[in-house]
Amino acid sequence: MSACPLCTDDGGLLLHRAPNWRLIRATDTPAYPAFYRVVWNAHVAELSDLSDAERHECVDVVAQVERVMRAHLSPTKINLAALGNMVPHLHWHLIARFEGDSHFPAPIWAPAQREPAPDALAALSSKLPALDQALANTFH
Repeated sequence: MSACPLCTDDGGLLLHRAPNWRLIRATDTPAYPAFYRVVWNAHVAELSDLSDAERHECVDVVAQVERVMRAHLSPTKINLAALGNMVPHLHWHLIARFEGDSHFPAPIWAPAQREPAPDALAALSSKLPALDQALANTFH
């Protein structure tokens, strides 16, 4: 589907590509540098469009990404979302959340509660190369 941005582009910094899915770090969310996506490669809109085996694979990958993020970042919470309203191509958002981030405790799509703390963003960003490598190594 040429109109689908997830069919024509990786959707961010590619960390791993498997036959059925890919893992990227979103690079379009400066207030949330630890924002990852698991994108199903085939253009399907819903989790229920997958076979049982594919659905298990997809959910297992999401859970593994969450585990590695938690181990490396110790966030207050990991937000998981599979909205697909703007891009109806199955993908999961995994977002590390911290008390004091610009929207906490509200979702990142809600109005901001405060300005992002530059020092906290810099400290978080400094951990991402090691996290990216750990995520890539998890699936190789």
